[in-house]
Parts: sequence; C-alpha cells; structure tokens
Amino acid sequence: MSNLPNCPKCNSQFTYDDGSLLICPECGHEWTLEVGTDNSEDKNVVKDANGNILNDGDSVTIIKDLKVKGSSSALKIGTRVKNIRLVEGDHNIDCKIDGFGAMKLKSEFVRKL
Repeated sequence: MSNLPNCPKCNSQFTYDDGSLLICPECGHEWTLEVGTDNSEDKNVVKDANGNILNDGDSVTIIKDLKVKGSSSALKIGTRVKNIRLVEGDHNIDCKIDGFGAMKLKSEFVRKL
C-alpha cells in the first residue's frame, strides 16, 4: 500500500493519486500535497453572487436594490462600484460609492465585472 494521507474533508483512508492531485472516492474531494499552506487562504476567499473570486481593487455591480440604513434612498440595481477592498466580518467588502460615500457590502449582493 502507498503512504498517502487521509482525506482532509471526510478523513477517508481510501485516497488515491491522479497525477499531481490526490482524490477521495468517498466524498469526491480533490487536493494537492501542498494543502497545508492553502487552508488558511481558503477561509479568506470571498466570492460574488455568481461564484467568482473577488480580489482587492476589483470592480463590481450591485445585483439587488439595497436599503441604506439611515438614508431615505437606496442603492439601485446595476450601481457600479470601483476599487473594492476585502475585509473580515459579516460585510466583507469595503468601498466608496459615488453619491453615498463609504459603504460596507456583503459579497452575495454583488457581481464581478
């Protein structure tokens, strides 16, 4: 038997290698041996409503009318936001919106341009 590690997702011992990937036949999880350094980065990955990975400096579009607390107006669908900054927390996008100022948005309400 080979000396392959257990699956990091389901802890199955029946893993096998396929080229540079290790695969778990029970849960279908695929990973590389360098997964030890990538686990901390996976927790900080921010994705938009379509599943695209967001990065600092990206431009996004708001996909839903959003009420703004303390304001009588709302952010309309299709509003473009440039130069976002990713932060930790519930609202994981920090940005400035023309006409509104500094805002914190949830990534589930934006789409990457």
